[in-house]
Amino acid sequence: MDSGDWDGLSIGLLGGSFNPAHEGRLHISHGALDSLGLDVLWWLVSPQNPLKPVTGMADFETRMEAARGLIDDRRIHVSDLERRLETRYTADTVRALIERYPGAAFVWIMGADNLAQIDRWKDWTAIFAALPIAVFDRPTYSDAALDCAAAKRFASSRIDACRARELAGSAPPAWVFVRGNLHGASATEIRRAGANIDNNHH
Repeated sequence: MDSGDWDGLSIGLLGGSFNPAHEGRLHISHGALDSLGLDVLWWLVSPQNPLKPVTGMADFETRMEAARGLIDDRRIHVSDLERRLETRYTADTVRALIERYPGAAFVWIMGADNLAQIDRWKDWTAIFAALPIAVFDRPTYSDAALDCAAAKRFASSRIDACRARELAGSAPPAWVFVRGNLHGASATEIRRAGANIDNNHH
């Protein structure tokens, strides 16, 4: 689609390896669309997450296809933009998307587990400076996330969850922590369960 097709829309960005895509991602996506009042949400499937090992990573097309097969909402789009943009790091992806789609209002979506370690990401403060961020509760991570370096650094930029629908129109830095019905699914546990099933078959 042309960049103008997205003008005036609020767009959530959920990045990751999607190795594999799972119900937890879908749960966060539905929560983001509803609680933030977003028009659409893009799953940005990463060719290779710099913080994750190559070993055990399914090939890109397999992960894309599995993600598309999980989608149950027309507002959620599975995207290969990171591969097409040839960006490896979130900060670079965000900069490229804002430049390519200047008329869109982007919001970065992440789980509390990612907020807890975002200070390990390349140019992580630039992400906060570039676009609003919505952080969603994850089992066992909430307390650590709200006590992490990023939460402390940008404490004055946090908006109350009751104003979450204002986030997409907020000037960065602005972020919100959304509590809700937790979903325990994780790609790591799914891969581990799959390995156990495979091992039981031999």
